[in-house]
Amino acid sequence: MFPEKIEISGNQDTPEVIFELENKLFQISGRSFPANADRFYQPLIKWLDDYKKSGPDGTTVFNVKMEYFNTASAKMILDIFFKLEDIFEEGNDVKIKWHFLEEDDDMLEAGEEFNEIVELEFEFIEYPDFL
Repeated sequence: MFPEKIEISGNQDTPEVIFELENKLFQISGRSFPANADRFYQPLIKWLDDYKKSGPDGTTVFNVKMEYFNTASAKMILDIFFKLEDIFEEGNDVKIKWHFLEEDDDMLEAGEEFNEIVELEFEFIEYPDFL
């Protein structure tokens, strides 16, 4: 059995991550430019593999509230979306809620680009701030 919850506090280089089965909370937020993006994100991707094997129940809603991410992080976030796409292709309902700050056209555009790559439903949510 895999852990029911992954919770990583964010800092200036890495995002806050909450993957929680009990409350069906899946969220990544903040800034992402870790020294080694692969090392940071691989446990999350493994967790999603285990989640898929467990037979997700109901809708999986994945919230993204990023302020900034570098190219290496973008690749890993895309890998997360591919895992979510695998879950969707097995007949499960999966939605991405892409939160972005108003006037942050770069983050909106990044979400739109991810949306074009993966076969998942994206909802774009504009906020005056994340608080």
